[in-house]
Amino acid sequence: MRVLIAEDEPDLVEILSDGLRAQGMAVDAALDGARALERLAVHRYDVLVLDRDLPVVHGDEVCRAVVSGGARTRVLMLTAARSLDDRVAGLNLGADDYLAKPFAFDELVARVNALGRRSHPAAPPVLVRGDLTVDSARRQAERAGRVLTLTNKEFGVLRVLLAAGGAMVPSEELLERVWDENADPFTNTVRVTVMRLRRKLGDPPLIETVPGAGYRIP
Repeated sequence: MRVLIAEDEPDLVEILSDGLRAQGMAVDAALDGARALERLAVHRYDVLVLDRDLPVVHGDEVCRAVVSGGARTRVLMLTAARSLDDRVAGLNLGADDYLAKPFAFDELVARVNALGRRSHPAAPPVLVRGDLTVDSARRQAERAGRVLTLTNKEFGVLRVLLAAGGAMVPSEELLERVWDENADPFTNTVRVTVMRLRRKLGDPPLIETVPGAGYRIP
């Protein structure tokens, strides 16, 4: 899952970014509304964690732009205001969910995960293909009863490939959905990650390469 955090408090951005990355998410950040809009124009995000009181471009305007643009990005709006009127106003702008500061990090993670599931066609929480099982909620993968020790990127690639239901997934899509904006699109990072993943999955091989296009698990 790829997440954009639009928040003007650097310390909070760092805490949220580190915490969500530890959950296996790809995370980008913007410290004002203008930068958030720039990133949204370039990248596809599953979830936007949006502070309502952003400088330069107000969070309300960012929310309106996301909604009017027809993107699949789901919006979790953050605000220091706790009144019912403020919550209603945020939701009326088109936000998908609303969280008042201060909040528990575990609750934010649960809400981000829930919104992320809504940003794509529904997929079962446990994906199975032959003797391979991937449990997204527990972040655990097994093959033939053997628990696989995977990095966050390896797990993310495996989950995206399995969720594709046998269809080919372009390398560019894997890079977009599993890595953040710091990933260099001209490197071989996807190929290297798939190579390591293949080694950990063992035999018989599961991941097929579609030359010049991407990968699939048939």
